[in-house]
Amino acid sequence: MAKGTYISESLNEDQIALLKHLDDYELLYFNLKDLASQLPKNLANNINELVENLCQKGLLNRIERGVYAKPNYNNINVLATYISSNSAIAYWTALHHHGLTERFPNTLFLKTTQRKRDTQILGSTVKFVTVKENKNIGVIQKGYGDDSFTITDIEMTLIDCFDQPRYAGDFADVIKAVANAKLTNNKLIGYTKAYDNIALTKRMGYLATLFQNDKLQSFIKYAKAQVNQKYNLMDAGGLEQGEFVSEWKLRLNTSKEDLLQMAQTEY
Repeated sequence: MAKGTYISESLNEDQIALLKHLDDYELLYFNLKDLASQLPKNLANNINELVENLCQKGLLNRIERGVYAKPNYNNINVLATYISSNSAIAYWTALHHHGLTERFPNTLFLKTTQRKRDTQILGSTVKFVTVKENKNIGVIQKGYGDDSFTITDIEMTLIDCFDQPRYAGDFADVIKAVANAKLTNNKLIGYTKAYDNIALTKRMGYLATLFQNDKLQSFIKYAKAQVNQKYNLMDAGGLEQGEFVSEWKLRLNTSKEDLLQMAQTEY
């Protein structure tokens, strides 16, 4: 609350007018700058105090500095992408949203091209992962109108999970997702090419041969052409152990048998 802000005991005429404006224009959330540009001068000049009073009365929720939402609006996905430009729900959160894991993440993960501090929105932890522009791809829209948000598509979600496994949840869940997801050759080729991460491409290529060999031949052919002479671990966060697969220059520190078992594991 701004120093010196007067908090009225009851709703005054201007506060009621502001609430009416929000209702008339069906504004579920807003930032002060945009809202002030829409208001009559007498309300715009006093916008900070009006909004602070409504927050104190429980008639608005503060999302972050300068951003507010109605108290009955709780779509965290929408609010999180709203406060961060060029962002999308990603990693474990997207994996769960697409129905590829039943494990619910306690943190909402987003990737964004802008640097932004992690925050709390309506009691939920939100983590922003900063990525370069070449990784700001594979994004789709979910929902409608002001209740819509951006999220990575299935192929992009899986590639992101292998690119940044610390934000992907359990390794076994990601393997199961690769085994069961409906994937397209063109997207996998385009996304891995844009990421320019040979280790990631080799892992995805090997898993494609293991689980979807008949459906992903074009991607497998592309991935094999990217194989270099350096061996990489199948599980980047695992131990230096296991069988060497020369065709893919991968070391299966999670064995083929274990990978197959992960694909079948019930939650």
